[in-house]
Amino acid sequence: MTKGNILITGASTGIGAACAKKFIQEGYTVYGSVRKQEDADRLSTELGDAFHSLIFDVTDQSGIDEAAEQLNKDLADQGLSLLINNAGVAVTGPAELLDLADYRRQFDINYFGLIAVTKAFLPLLGTKENGSFPAGKIINMSSIASKRAMPFMTPYGSSKAAVDSFSQGLRRELMIFGIDVVTFNPGPIKTPIWEKIDTDTSKSDQSPYKNVLRRFMKLADKESTHAIEVDVFAKKVYKTFMKSSPATSDVVVKNKFFKYSIPSLFSERTMDYFVKKMLKI
Repeated sequence: MTKGNILITGASTGIGAACAKKFIQEGYTVYGSVRKQEDADRLSTELGDAFHSLIFDVTDQSGIDEAAEQLNKDLADQGLSLLINNAGVAVTGPAELLDLADYRRQFDINYFGLIAVTKAFLPLLGTKENGSFPAGKIINMSSIASKRAMPFMTPYGSSKAAVDSFSQGLRRELMIFGIDVVTFNPGPIKTPIWEKIDTDTSKSDQSPYKNVLRRFMKLADKESTHAIEVDVFAKKVYKTFMKSSPATSDVVVKNKFFKYSIPSLFSERTMDYFVKKMLKI
């Protein structure tokens, strides 16, 4: 018998797939959103009968609504124990040179998509009138970039900062129902997002940003080699889920004391100086 039902968006690879695996190992049934049937088939083979795929894109409202309707039928008397909003992309590049369409795409996936999914599945998390199941929880995947903005990641960091604010306000609203909302703000995690960073250099190659952007991308590649293993991160997500009152925001990064805690004591101008020296601006 299942311990409960978990919904994870962006479950095809990376954090989403690792969390699906971990929760299934712990005895839960996982519903994972993927965009392609081939990913659904692969995950079903890898994870077994406890995994159920939901094929939709977080920017497709009709697809989200269909998935919500399906789960409302299947889980009417059980509800969801947890929603993990994980789907996301990283749009990067010089702020001046990016088109508004790039910013809109970033927010459509990372922010508005998260809101759309949350709204659609809140009834199964405990806002449903006369529901017969206990309140669930929500974990939103944000980023350390929301707290420590870096050059050339402005769209990504901005979208994650919006996720942080949304999560904070939503948590305080959902106290009415006993639904908790927390965020993870990880640094580099070993996932395919490092291979899929959406950086268009065609414009920057003919701009003053060219050399600085190249140095930034080299530093990002170097940082990725010291990233946290995704299975280790998934275990931390599970531990947070099991806590009755976890931290509302959890920054997860290797060498946290030196890479996050100490720098947090510095002024913004001091951090600007360090970035300037690091990127040789």
